[in-house]
Amino acid sequence: MTEASVTIQITPTSLPSIPTFMGEVTTFAQVLTHTGVLKTIQEQVRFARARFDTYDLIDFVAVLIGYAVSGEPTLKAFYERLAPFAESFMALFGRNQLPHRSTLSRFLAALDQASVEALRTLFQRDLLARKPFASPRGLFDRTEGQWIVMDVDGTRQAARQRALPQTEDLPAPHRRFDQVCAPGYQGRKRGEVVRTRTVVLQAHTHQFLGTFGGSGNGDYRSELRRAIQVITTYATHLRLPTASILVRLDGLYGDAAPLLDVLSADLGVIARSRAYHLLDLEMVKQTLARTPVHVSAHPESGMTRALYDCPAVPLTPTGKEVRLVVATHPVTTSSSPVGVERDGTVYELFVSTLPSPAFTASDVLDLYLHRGSFETVLADEDVEQNADRWYSHTPCGQEFSQILAQWAWNWGNSFLQQSCARPNLLQPLRRNLLRKKSLHRQIRLRRRSSMALPNGLALRLQEAFPVLRFPRSLMAHCAALPTTRCILKNDAQSVMAPCGSCMRHASAIAVPVLCGHSVKRAAPRSNHAG
Repeated sequence: MTEASVTIQITPTSLPSIPTFMGEVTTFAQVLTHTGVLKTIQEQVRFARARFDTYDLIDFVAVLIGYAVSGEPTLKAFYERLAPFAESFMALFGRNQLPHRSTLSRFLAALDQASVEALRTLFQRDLLARKPFASPRGLFDRTEGQWIVMDVDGTRQAARQRALPQTEDLPAPHRRFDQVCAPGYQGRKRGEVVRTRTVVLQAHTHQFLGTFGGSGNGDYRSELRRAIQVITTYATHLRLPTASILVRLDGLYGDAAPLLDVLSADLGVIARSRAYHLLDLEMVKQTLARTPVHVSAHPESGMTRALYDCPAVPLTPTGKEVRLVVATHPVTTSSSPVGVERDGTVYELFVSTLPSPAFTASDVLDLYLHRGSFETVLADEDVEQNADRWYSHTPCGQEFSQILAQWAWNWGNSFLQQSCARPNLLQPLRRNLLRKKSLHRQIRLRRRSSMALPNGLALRLQEAFPVLRFPRSLMAHCAALPTTRCILKNDAQSVMAPCGSCMRHASAIAVPVLCGHSVKRAAPRSNHAG
């Protein structure tokens, strides 16, 4: 048998493939231009600085947006991948020349605080102006009262520093991260110095409301006050009573002073307290001497906690009163990372302004432990954008880039709600479904949206955020929980694959893709004709 010959043709002309993130950048650029966001940034964020040649601030904003959307691990890798298409990339933003990496570095190093605050103001104004969600959603208690949960917590990034000789005949060592980092708590991250930033998240829509960074462990008190100001403005703009805004905090803010900062703004609060001197109050001792109001078992760890409810406990001798839930469990072989141990029992304290019977003691505990969903959002942000990575060695440059990264996150979140769920396809179906619902179905759905069941038991909090799905619709995958992102990164599996390309402002053709794991790598159609 004669072997078949193989012909290989080569050409010296290089034909690089289009970066996978260019489609998403195109969508972002077109929407930002159409909504006037780019023009607003160009006009209202003013920064005059020499030695930038012909570049303007909007040129660097375009690069940072593309970098955040691209998902490339480093700025060097982003520039290398973008180099053959630099002119086309900048043309998407109405510019004609891509700044060099060194020019971008000098720009970020020269930024001042006024420019950062101007960008932050536009970011928060755009967040309030656009309404990608029909309502701010929320959590419904046992009396059908609505609450909006806001998560405030810190995330950190560590930097490695090699050891340098320090002798009398050598000058003091100069570190590149001296301005942006300082020694501090590193958590599980390796490094010698860290930078901490406080993040504000709307728990129901997964929209970022702000970021405030600082070297080392940061100034958590001042950052919390700025977060409170942002949350108050958010509630006022949406005409929500501040008492219905629930700020969820971890043990870092468990002292009386940070909690009083929140309460003085008339905001609700739920937090883990580390004021263990409250256990010595007579009213708390009397409550602990009684039978626990509830015994809670964690569904994953299996830990059993006995709950004691104190409805009114003063934070300070002359301060405001809060609700105190004490959770106890026996001491195990390993020491407990949280709580205080007394006489073979571990005591954990949770303070809140949640009323009873709208929230039982078990509800308070479950709602606080559900704070872990915030960590999931931060993990998604690390995978998609890695906003904690180093953009600059100066505080202003780092903060400027992280604000743009959060802005891009919120835009992508709103694209999933507005662009993917086409009104002409989904709205008629939604109306037909609602017409066919019986009264019993409406009551059952309403109860499912709350934390209460007819038998008096409580649903798990994961079920307190329902979403209406359309099982018989080709666009059913568009009705997704807020945790799903439509931001596509490199070759990662795309959650938007079944929808094809359905962005309204992009120049694309919408086709059904049923056999591919990704829109970019869809399997070819089989030839049934032989």
